[in-house]
Amino acid sequence: AAPDPSGSGVALALRRAVHDAGAHVVDVVHVNAHATATVDGDLAEASALRAVLGGSVPVTALKGHLGHLQGAAGGVEAVATVLTLHHGLIPPTIGCDDQDDAIDLDVVTKRPRRLPALGDLALSNSFGFGGHNAVLALRRTG
Repeated sequence: AAPDPSGSGVALALRRAVHDAGAHVVDVVHVNAHATATVDGDLAEASALRAVLGGSVPVTALKGHLGHLQGAAGGVEAVATVLTLHHGLIPPTIGCDDQDDAIDLDVVTKRPRRLPALGDLALSNSFGFGGHNAVLALRRTG
């Protein structure tokens, strides 16, 4: 089934991941979006991200770099999110030169960007058909 256009299931997964990490939404410094470049899926995810985090948290999507790795996507992208935290550098989203105005998020494009200094939590999103939503909260240490 197509994603719920409201993004309510995604929003719930985002809130639960932050809560389960013992954190608050203000602690989130980065989101690695699921972002499959499908209109319905990307709009639902963007809506959820705005509802939970606002529009100022830097977001990247790695499928332009990696392709969609299907069942391996969540694990590989979680490792990439750990590397983002470790190096303090958010990789750009490639193939996103003309962002849809409806997305209305701070999508990192063109060049890498330093992680914000304040906050220590990054979220890695993985979603599947039928409303299977997983968000992994990873904490920066050191």
